[in-house]
Amino acid sequence: MDSLIAASARALAAGDALGALKRVALRDDPPALALRGIAMAQLGDYPRSRELLKRAARAFGSHEELARARCVVAEAEVALAMRDFAGSPRALAAASAVLEAHDDRGNAMQARLIAVRRLLLLGRLDEAAATLAALDASALTPALAAVAELSVAELALRSLRVAPAQAALARAHAAASRARVPALLAEVEHARDAFDRPAARRIDVGGERSLRLGEVAALLDSDALVVDACRRGVGVGGAWCPLARRPVLFALARALARAWPGDIDREALIAGAFGFRDPDETHRARLRVEIGRLRALVRDVAQVEATPRGFALRPRGERAVALLAPPIEGEQGALLALLSDGAPWSTSALALALGASQRTVQRALAELEAGGRVRALGHARARRWLAPPLTGFTTILLLPAALPSG
Repeated sequence: MDSLIAASARALAAGDALGALKRVALRDDPPALALRGIAMAQLGDYPRSRELLKRAARAFGSHEELARARCVVAEAEVALAMRDFAGSPRALAAASAVLEAHDDRGNAMQARLIAVRRLLLLGRLDEAAATLAALDASALTPALAAVAELSVAELALRSLRVAPAQAALARAHAAASRARVPALLAEVEHARDAFDRPAARRIDVGGERSLRLGEVAALLDSDALVVDACRRGVGVGGAWCPLARRPVLFALARALARAWPGDIDREALIAGAFGFRDPDETHRARLRVEIGRLRALVRDVAQVEATPRGFALRPRGERAVALLAPPIEGEQGALLALLSDGAPWSTSALALALGASQRTVQRALAELEAGGRVRALGHARARRWLAPPLTGFTTILLLPAALPSG
């Protein structure tokens, strides 16, 4: 490695992208191309960065598999920043194996952390947790340790384990301080802000009020019967009845919780659960069937009693009922939560993250664009979608797979 390449690499490691470019901007040899690609990524020009990294990988060829593997890892990180999930994770896994074989443990750990962050964005939390658990913490540099702890914190937050999340963020801050990378410190501070912003709304007989993440966790651990509209279910403490795959039953449970301690009439339940404003006897018969199914599912935590005008929710024991609602209502909440990270997303990436069809995502984006809540850049396959940050509250509980389903 010549002196200019070495100096450029040191500048990049310190986060000085411009300093790195000054040393290799006019060179087209493979190491210089790779360093220029990484520098352009740090400056935010991801398409140009990706092009340079691809050129570098081709120029290294199969005879320099270590250098080529490093380019693959760098390109995977750029793809993650671009929210491009089209590539196969196998290439990244193969590059990680090559790096391990050549005892380049630092870059191998970086490859695994990129895989973890990709899984987190896609809501595949169990896989992300398993990959994180397999990491050797002793092989992590301060910068990589900060990224790892940020991932641990996000996993904990999505499960509403507040104390472990705060501990992980404290470790991330310490590691980022040792690394002296301003971008990492800023990311840690942004993650810490989630604890101080409203995360959900509690609706009960006393009215409606905002809850922070710690208060949400305390409510779910309390003795109250919680109808949770964030993860779609009904529960008391450790007892949990998931209704995420039963939208009609959840709509009924939500309406009953909203009316507690009173009852709600049959016409309102039919309109809310089935969408019919002028119900007839067939709709009332269907309501009786669905109420029977709801009774069977929640019988361990509550009863659904018939009243002269409708139905009422009666929790078992002397406990209160609380409806936990997300900060944004509607099916577009998770979409806005993903877009609010400030990165440009393609419709295919959004569909993959949400577990929905691309056409469904396109329709939702069109509605949001008409309301001025998102905007598009580019055309056709190059089109990407962005939304302004959702200030005022945290989006943790809006993200796909934010909490376990049961």
